[in-house]
Amino acid sequence: MPIVPEVPAYGGDQDDDRGAARLSGPLFRDETPQTPPPLAVQQNPEPMPDASQPAPQPQKKSAGRDLSAAIGVGVGLGVVIIASLFVVKAVFVGVVAVAVVVGLWELTSRLAERKDIKAPLVPLALGGAAMVVAGYVRGAEGAWVAMALTALAVLVWRMTEPPENYLRDVTAGVFAAFYVPFLATFVALMLAADDGPWRVLTFLLLTVVSDTGAYAVGWRFGKHKLAPRISPGKTREGLLGAVTFAMVAGALCMQFLIDDGAWWQGLLLGLAVAASATLGDLGESMIKRDLGIKDMGTLLPGHGGIMDRLDSLLPTAPVVWLLMVLFVGSG
Repeated sequence: MPIVPEVPAYGGDQDDDRGAARLSGPLFRDETPQTPPPLAVQQNPEPMPDASQPAPQPQKKSAGRDLSAAIGVGVGLGVVIIASLFVVKAVFVGVVAVAVVVGLWELTSRLAERKDIKAPLVPLALGGAAMVVAGYVRGAEGAWVAMALTALAVLVWRMTEPPENYLRDVTAGVFAAFYVPFLATFVALMLAADDGPWRVLTFLLLTVVSDTGAYAVGWRFGKHKLAPRISPGKTREGLLGAVTFAMVAGALCMQFLIDDGAWWQGLLLGLAVAASATLGDLGESMIKRDLGIKDMGTLLPGHGGIMDRLDSLLPTAPVVWLLMVLFVGSG
């Protein structure tokens, strides 16, 4: 997402707002300022700068993360996703289920470490994977039933522990079930359509293009902060970049990838994706600030954890699914 120049950059790093210290004043002199002697009696005046020496070069802006590692990991994930998406649909459903389980593990681990909130992982992981599969096999009705059963399992599982903080723990568990697997289920709903792989590919492309546009424009032109109390690195210029890039990509995808799609539908789809992806990123930034952490995990070099990559995708999935159904039907 967008960043401000000289502020640590995008993705997991955008929440690190530590500024670099400026070296000046008495750091290189005596602590007590001394009045210099008159110019006429100075014994060793400092030599004038040599005009023939090249001036110090200004430091280049840094992206705030290991870009080579981030690009390598991103390309690797893209190959796995595309291969599974267009070879066997069931394999891609498995990829989504694995991502959901890992995301739940990261979220519940951080809640336990930072807030001592014990959201039960076992029923969440089993119910989350079942939710994704049910959404693909039985549609929205199956997803809702799996969500209800997962919430019930969380309540029952937590009963094996002492009653202290029971309400707090089960509330966090139900929130985790909705935030990660239920929202991810809409990817499975998209995939179930006849042209499902192309719908999912459009969803992924628009989200990535939105994030990339926000990052590129914000890094180069960002001056006005979007939400400084939540994520100081995001700028209004970056948001404009996200909207522009996503709308152009949406028009192209709807015109050439989606059956019966039209370019003007892609413009609306891109606008909605830019908005939902930005809100999703800000939402996870709020969670991380409340927990006092920079990243949800360290599984993906240059990116952070799985949840740091799902932050924009999760809230965008139901938006794209709904608009696809309205524009071209459920397939």
